[in-house]
Amino acid sequence: MKTFTFGFLVLLFLTSFDHPALGQQPPGSPPQIEGFVPVDTLPPTEQLPAARLLIVAYAFVWVVAFGYMWSLWRRLGKVEGELQQLAKRTGANIR
Repeated sequence: MKTFTFGFLVLLFLTSFDHPALGQQPPGSPPQIEGFVPVDTLPPTEQLPAARLLIVAYAFVWVVAFGYMWSLWRRLGKVEGELQQLAKRTGANIR
């Protein structure tokens, strides 16, 4: 418990550490935009292709989900096959 408390205090100290150099922009960077600015008025480098990123993220999640389900299906098939072989060897009627 002491380690957790010490770690929490260190984390709290580091996150509350306020140094003037941390809040400054590097020299030569464009000024920060404050307030609401319509996306049409931003330069092309400031715009994010949100629709494309969203579609890619959803596609990735679906591919991973289907891959996991396919993996479970295969492993379950192997277990069922091994149970059938075990039932044949022992002469037990599983179903």
